Amino acid sequence: MIDITLRERFIKSVKGEAVDKVPVCSVTQTGTVELMNLTGAHWPEAHYDAEKMATLAIAGYEIAGFEAVRCPFDGTAIAQTLGCTINEGTSDTQPSIVDFPCKEIEDIQNIAIPDNFLESERISTILNATKIIREKVGDDVPVVTGMLGPAAISFALAGARNYLMWSVMEPDALKELVQIGTEVCIEYSNALFDCGADVICIPDSEAGPDLVPPEFFKSMILPEYRKIASGTDGLMILHICGDATAILDLIPESGFEGISIEEKTDVGYAREIIGDRACLIGNVSPVRVLLMGSTKDVKEDAKYCIDKGVDILAPGCGLAPHTPLTNMRAFVDARDEYYSQLD
Repeated sequence: MIDITLRERFIKSVKGEAVDKVPVCSVTQTGTVELMNLTGAHWPEAHYDAEKMATLAIAGYEIAGFEAVRCPFDGTAIAQTLGCTINEGTSDTQPSIVDFPCKEIEDIQNIAIPDNFLESERISTILNATKIIREKVGDDVPVVTGMLGPAAISFALAGARNYLMWSVMEPDALKELVQIGTEVCIEYSNALFDCGADVICIPDSEAGPDLVPPEFFKSMILPEYRKIASGTDGLMILHICGDATAILDLIPESGFEGISIEEKTDVGYAREIIGDRACLIGNVSPVRVLLMGSTKDVKEDAKYCIDKGVDILAPGCGLAPHTPLTNMRAFVDARDEYYSQLD
């Protein structure tokens, strides 16, 4: 295949079309301390300033060599906009949710999507960062943006205890929160596409079997994914942390083009179950290998994932902030070495 751009290769891969080699990138968070120091775009400011967010995100492409630009670096924007209280994070930690609005079932009726949702401070920052990224990298580099999925939004609004308890005892009430999350995902995704995003990655691990049974996923979450897939104007990737084995066969029914898996899900088995029904993305360990391993470890695991059939080589989850730049570059080199050995 001749003269294919990074963006064309990435989009073809997500769509399940043939490419010359698998893209290598991260569809989850890419901000690291080394990249912050090299660019001057540091956390926590890079979470809240569009220019700094764009600068740090682009560094993953320009400095580390990843073949896509991904923003933002945390998942609190939607939750904060809908009423959660957050800790803004530090120079090497992400923002986190410290309080949530739905203490009781009755509180759900007070949750609504603000009329100015897309103009709210956190959301507009990410939209503007996406525009800046697209302008700076041009048309040849793929842009990936992320947001919480409907289960994760519900988890944030209700808190862990209520989410788990209501999923069993009050499923109809919890469904109201999930449906609000779906509406948010559709509106926000389409706005991001309008700003230049090529693909939306939705981390929604709270829908996974590590927290809720597959029956809950099938009855409560899968129909909402179908609504998101049919209501959005671009390519969608679902990211599930933990062991997603029990729902792998169901995920392609969502209408999402891609599934990003963590290392707890066996990549070879995932390929076998998913087949050609979705783009498989992953799944080198972001901690055991990319953070703590040697460059040799990185290359061995990366080549193993390619050998087992991933369509896009990526970390199994967001990069740890102290991930060495040498390991990030070795990750890209591993893909190139893999294909050079085939020549």
